[in-house]
Amino acid sequence: MGDIDGSSSAARSALPKSGNSKLKSFNIIARIKGLFLFGSKVEPFDSNENFVDIKPDGNNEVGNLLRLSVQDVAIPKADIVAVQDTITKDELFETFKNTALTRLPIYENTLDSPLGFIHFKDFILKSNSNDKVSQFHVKNILRTVLFVPPSMSLGVLLAKMQAERTHMALVIDEYGGVDGLVTIEDLIEQVVGDIEDEHDEANQKDWFLEKPGQYLATAKTSLREFKEETGLDLTNEASIDAEEIGTFGGLVFMLAGRVPVRGEIVPHPLGMEFEIVEADPRRVKKLRLRLLDAIKAAE
Repeated sequence: MGDIDGSSSAARSALPKSGNSKLKSFNIIARIKGLFLFGSKVEPFDSNENFVDIKPDGNNEVGNLLRLSVQDVAIPKADIVAVQDTITKDELFETFKNTALTRLPIYENTLDSPLGFIHFKDFILKSNSNDKVSQFHVKNILRTVLFVPPSMSLGVLLAKMQAERTHMALVIDEYGGVDGLVTIEDLIEQVVGDIEDEHDEANQKDWFLEKPGQYLATAKTSLREFKEETGLDLTNEASIDAEEIGTFGGLVFMLAGRVPVRGEIVPHPLGMEFEIVEADPRRVKKLRLRLLDAIKAAE
């Protein structure tokens, strides 16, 4: 996705309205589900309407996807945008407006007590209805949310979402608390890559300053461009080859010697550190750079 907020992919979907578009959409989802579920011969159409054989195995991209589970792609709990069931109509409208999301989880007291989710379309229809007497309450337009364990495979989840006709699921841990959130868009992006929509800014920066000495960045952030704008040369160290490493993601991979996991801290030889904010078994997606000396001086 084009935005920096990990939760913002949580439901920016537009359903096609024409009959042909619906049919094409169904075929695409069905074939992607086939790639997740089977790992054997799948026959999608190519641009010339001919069948093409795809035989995924453990050594290609689709084969790797077959081994992923929900916890590998879920948005972490800390990044979930959710609202309490006592929220007012005006507050809810502002939340939809500021986040550009179309679906929001609803909880009672804490996020570990989810009630369901609310769709922006339902909210608008209720707000514009002729019923001006009854007081607005989110429970009146609540939709059922899907609860899934973190160990569920992506193929099973995709099939379950299609069967339940829902685009959102909450990941529940062994103690019954909410551990994360996953959308059907997150699953499809594992196959086709990031899906940008009309809310994504084409020229949005890959990083920004959260506070003095701390940056939040995508893994594709250019080390050269970051240096040009901030003056910080993250490759100015003998053990780092600037000719071979061009992005934040490549740098943390080199420093860790592998793909680091979400929440891991990767130290930098120049006295700073990277916190892995979002990652899956194949790549780092978002990370946080902390300049420890600058943070300490600002405190």
